[in-house]
Amino acid sequence: MKQGLFTIAEHTQLTETVWRMRLQGDTSEIYAPGQFVNIRLEGLFLRRPISVCDCEGDLLTIVYKVVGKGTRQMSRMQVGETLDVLTGLGNGYDLSVAGDRPLLLGGGVGVPPLYMLAKQLIGEGRQVSVILGFNTKAEVFYEDEFRALGADVTVATADGSYGVHGFVTDAMKEMAYTYFYTCGPEPMLKAVYAATNTSGQFSFEERMGCGFGACMGCSCKTITGNKRICKEGPVLRKEDILWET
Repeated sequence: MKQGLFTIAEHTQLTETVWRMRLQGDTSEIYAPGQFVNIRLEGLFLRRPISVCDCEGDLLTIVYKVVGKGTRQMSRMQVGETLDVLTGLGNGYDLSVAGDRPLLLGGGVGVPPLYMLAKQLIGEGRQVSVILGFNTKAEVFYEDEFRALGADVTVATADGSYGVHGFVTDAMKEMAYTYFYTCGPEPMLKAVYAATNTSGQFSFEERMGCGFGACMGCSCKTITGNKRICKEGPVLRKEDILWET
């Protein structure tokens, strides 16, 4: 974990509620897709955890959705302003087990961490398929960015206004894959768990207190006991997960 000041190099609105921010600073602790950063915002006690979308050189890309006071405050920030950021948080995805044809499934703001993952998997010569799930066409983002990497991209919308009508699990029914990676809201993750026929890795979205394992506020049950989403996660293997009933 490393604390540093990052300068906003770009800030772009992607949809009505989703923004992309590129930050320039010391990215040396960002080593795996699926990690997250924790951002301090003026006047707020708790930092805001945001998944890493991409990292190249000294540029860190995050994509976030405006859902509350903190992210609303972030959306008003301008290029040239600085943010206090903790980097190197969480355990990311393990690429070594992906096989030749990995499948990536993202729902809503669970899409961004899959971008860096797809980029690295394609860089290793793997044939990557990506399914992006949204409620409606107006919420779709990063479809073109995944295609530009060379991924085979399918979009699903719950209302049928764009792409496959339904959820990511509807879009994956006829797909062949060697392994899967996913990130999204818990109902989607549970559905993916039930629908997949290989091993895989799940990245969990969770409210966090400290973000680095001290407060135990984001613990979840696994077959080997409680694990902290911020420390032992946010990525957990399919075989380790115990769903709350």
